[in-house]
Amino acid sequence: MIRRVARSTVLGLALLGASPLAAQEPASAAQAAAARLEAAGTQMRDAAGARDRVKALTETVQAYEDGLAAMRDGLRRVARRETALSAQLKAREGEVADLLGILQTIETSEPPVLMLHPAGPLGAARSAMMLAEVTPGLQARVNALKNDLNEVQTLRILQQSALGTLQEGLQGVQTARSALSAAIADRTDLPKRFTEDPVRTAILISSTETLTGFASGLAEIAGGEIAADTSDISDRRGELDMPVQGLLLRGYGQRDAAGIARPGMLVATRPRALVESPTAATIRYRGPLLDLGNVVILEPQPDTLFVFSGLAEVFGETGQVIPEGTPVGLMGGQTPQADAILSLSGEGAGTDRSETLYIEVRMDNSPVDPETWFETGKNG
Repeated sequence: MIRRVARSTVLGLALLGASPLAAQEPASAAQAAAARLEAAGTQMRDAAGARDRVKALTETVQAYEDGLAAMRDGLRRVARRETALSAQLKAREGEVADLLGILQTIETSEPPVLMLHPAGPLGAARSAMMLAEVTPGLQARVNALKNDLNEVQTLRILQQSALGTLQEGLQGVQTARSALSAAIADRTDLPKRFTEDPVRTAILISSTETLTGFASGLAEIAGGEIAADTSDISDRRGELDMPVQGLLLRGYGQRDAAGIARPGMLVATRPRALVESPTAATIRYRGPLLDLGNVVILEPQPDTLFVFSGLAEVFGETGQVIPEGTPVGLMGGQTPQADAILSLSGEGAGTDRSETLYIEVRMDNSPVDPETWFETGKNG
């Protein structure tokens, strides 16, 4: 029996799971993400006394979003690893039982009995040699099994402890977003190129049926003169960061499921994602428009417009000149609960990116491919 199990043990050692270093990767990723969330919490407390609260809170929201994304990825990797290890251990139940039986027999048998053999001294010598060869393999197998069991226990403890950190992070980012919205509303230090006339804006909206028509009449919504703008960002074409973290769903002119093609690109984002201005720009319009939902239209240079639509909330005032990286709105949807984030169902299908931001770039009031302006390859 010892000889038969010894052979299966050697095979089992060759088929052992991931190395200890690889096994520690998911746990390390989750622990690093937890540290990032804790750092975001500290940043949130420091933002209260910051000289530029909008900038500080914007960085805080970004830190929370990055930390939550890392925590989401890290804990899912932990869950996958724990599931895989548990399945491996369950599949080896019979082998483990045999192994334990052998070890128990060796431990409980008296030394003289182990030395006896029906074939006499020669058989005993051969058995002793065989046992000497098998014992290191058995010990290695025991150590490997012990490591797997310890890792499963460690990963489960990590999941339980990290769940609290994740929940705190979700609450923290909600608080940071609310504080950011209030800080932007209270901001009075931004220059304005013009002041919007609400009546003229309402007339323009009611008299146009297309984005082209609305964009061509933007000059009419000002209550007075619009200050000249000499900005030029042509040298940054193709290098601008995307205004939101997300996945590109459809590019310029690609048709959707209904066969409709739009002259812009569609980006899938997570609920309540922060949308920022990719460059310094003038807010030419913000608010509901046509069938596009809430829209923000930015003018980074004369005769060039960035149109972002599909937001739940929009920030700033029409006519303001905002710095690069200024928040201009939040996506809609509900922030998922911690249990939903940890769920592996639908993983990899982008189901956690339930909101969509439509981005259109217009030059001389004609749409151009946004990917000639934005660096979509870095978006995630």
